[in-house]
This record gives sequence, C-alpha cells and structure tokens, in this order.
Amino acid sequence: MDVTDLRLSGLKLIKPRLFCDERGYFLESYRQPAYANLSIPDFVQDNLSFSKQNVIRALHLQALPGQAKLVQALRGKIFDVAVDLRQDSATFGQWEAVELDDLLRWQLFIPAGFAHGFCVLSQEALVQYKVSSLYDPSTELSIRWNDPDLNIAWPVQHPILSSRDQNSPFLRECLYAKTQ
Repeated sequence: MDVTDLRLSGLKLIKPRLFCDERGYFLESYRQPAYANLSIPDFVQDNLSFSKQNVIRALHLQALPGQAKLVQALRGKIFDVAVDLRQDSATFGQWEAVELDDLLRWQLFIPAGFAHGFCVLSQEALVQYKVSSLYDPSTELSIRWNDPDLNIAWPVQHPILSSRDQNSPFLRECLYAKTQ
C-alpha cells in the first residue's frame, strides 16, 4: 500500500494495492499489523452508511475517549472532510478533504479529535468506516456543516441534510459552551 501524510497532522491517505484482471479485482482492505506500523489504532466497530446524491452527512465526532476512523467508499464517490478540533493543534479549526470512490479504493485515516463528514458526489454511495472506540451518544458532538468560520467548500449547491445537521451548533458556540 502507498501512504500519504496529508497537510493536517495525523491525516493519512491510504492507497491499497489493487490486483486487477479480467475477473475483477482483489485488495487487502485492512491488515492490523500493517496499519499498526502506521501508528493507526486498532478498530472495535464497523459502520456502514448508504446515502443518495447531494446528501451531506456532517460534521460529527466523539468527544471522549475520542474516535479515530478509517473511511472508504465501497460504492460510489464521496467528498470526505476532516476538521481538526484538537485544541492544542497548530491546525485547529482547519479542514482537509479528499475524494474517495469505488474505483481507486483509497482510504482516509482520521485520528481522534477530528470532526468528520462527507458529501455524496455519485448517484448513491455506500461508505464504510472503522472506528477505534464504540459509539456513545452521550459523548457525540456535531458542528454545523456550513459553519462560516470553517468555510468548507462543499461541492453541492443544494444539499440534502438531516434536521440534526441543519441545526447543529457552530464551532464558536461549542467553544463558548466549553469555557462556561
């Protein structure tokens, strides 16, 4: 596999080796020792998300103990976004995005402390993400998808959003609440 460290510290774009022939392809999508060598934690839960074109699922994270993610598009194409919310980070409040699809089979590793979201670019998308800690609704946070302080360049004019994503607080509101 080929691994690229992205601009935000800890983010990694992982390009598995594809073995293609007239039958199709084969790839190793996860091998714990190889990922451990990249300082990627073990995963304890797999999640699947099916969404239609122009859906934005954004921007969620687990506060404590934190939750690292390994994201891949099993079907379709997505614009995958990670926002650095580690308060001691030099890139706090900055975002990075990559396109993931079912042709190249690239993966995005997102360390704990990042919010994560994605937009579906294809007619539909099936997204799998492994997580390093079990889901706990009591520690889940979300940030508004169109927060002007983040200024994420979502590639869709009229997104389809859940009511939760439409009404999530802005990052500055979350920071203000933390100081109270």
